[in-house]
Amino acid sequence: MATREEHFYQALEHFASGQLDAAIAAYRQALALDPSYTDALHGLAEALAQKGKVDEAIGVAHRITEIDPDDVLARTSLSRLYLRKGMKKEAEEEAAKARVLGWKQQLRQQKQQDDS
Repeated sequence: MATREEHFYQALEHFASGQLDAAIAAYRQALALDPSYTDALHGLAEALAQKGKVDEAIGVAHRITEIDPDDVLARTSLSRLYLRKGMKKEAEEEAAKARVLGWKQQLRQQKQQDDS
């Protein structure tokens, strides 16, 4: 039986070669083994967005923020997806959240370096 990582890497290969349906299926196989596997969720959201399934991609990105509220990429993805739907206010809110989270991460890294 394949591991979540094996399904994930298969999905990446399919995605890279433009086989979006196969990529989506492989991401979903990885997620069947681990529903909180955020790398697969990120990939799935992007593949769905490229297929034009923006609403479904938004749902997946929201799932990532439920798992990890500090995920900058998920917030950035939500902003981009909202823009595609013409939801400017929501896009701006998510972009602001992503910026703040990014700054917080930079401050934590700076503090860790200073403490070393």
